[in-house]
Amino acid sequence: MAETFRDLIADNKRKSFLLVVVFVLFTLVVAGVLAMAIIFTVDPGLVDHLSWSTGILVGACAAVVSFLLMYLAYMSGDQLILGISGARPMEKSTDPQLFNVVEEIAIAAGIPMPKVYLIHDSAPNAFATGRDPEHASVAITTGLREKLNREELQGVLAHEVSHIRNYDIRLMMLLAVLIGTIVMLADFFWQIQWFSGRRSSSRDKGDGKGWIVLVIFILAILLAAIAPLLAQIIQLAVSRQREYLADASAVELTRNPLGLANALRKIDDDPEVLESANRGTAHLYIANPIKKFEARANSVFASHPPIKDRIRRLLALVRQ
Repeated sequence: MAETFRDLIADNKRKSFLLVVVFVLFTLVVAGVLAMAIIFTVDPGLVDHLSWSTGILVGACAAVVSFLLMYLAYMSGDQLILGISGARPMEKSTDPQLFNVVEEIAIAAGIPMPKVYLIHDSAPNAFATGRDPEHASVAITTGLREKLNREELQGVLAHEVSHIRNYDIRLMMLLAVLIGTIVMLADFFWQIQWFSGRRSSSRDKGDGKGWIVLVIFILAILLAAIAPLLAQIIQLAVSRQREYLADASAVELTRNPLGLANALRKIDDDPEVLESANRGTAHLYIANPIKKFEARANSVFASHPPIKDRIRRLLALVRQ
């Protein structure tokens, strides 16, 4: 089984790399087309100076700016997420048992001990974040700590540590940054169009190059409308698969499918709503903290697979 999970982790890294490369190229195309459309919106006369080299230069400049913003978000994204979630760092002296559970799971996973954070909220939930196992954190709510027994707590923390060990935290952080860049570019394009009050005749300016500008605008409108939605669907599909793998990895670490299965059942049955969660951070948690979205878990827009399906898979491991 250990070899199987090592293969899964290696496969995850390969897929993550390819996915990020494709996403980066996609972001480059979106950035270039939208940047060209924005420039022609501001000054339609620039069409007279249009050339392939100009288009490549504009796209490259837009991509460089976007990627600089992405890099800054990637480096500080975990602290931003923890801050938004209201998570506060914990010391071992405040809860030795919790730290012992995290430490034993980290040892079993072969990774450094992640930092531990606490969210003061009665809804039971947890998430992991960071760039890699050396820069990782786990956060749990007070509700999770109070409502789960040690065996169930171990299952949840094994799930979150698995996200760290499997490099899911890096993948989801990168996807979030790339999607954020695409959404930012699309929003900026729509705002420029709204405030510019373009006239359709301006697209016809230029020495016979109006049709090129028209094509660029059609592509820009299509990308601005479709790209954010398509990117989000890809992110959510990846997120659902990562949850299944983290559940299986947690069982490998604890050798106890019932611990996680019972924890998921308690989390699903709990009526409390996690106040600090939002649609931007919901995909990070072990279970969707926004109850109305959990009810639509079979949708392509669901960030998590159905909890009942996850429990069924875990119980199937007990019978093996």
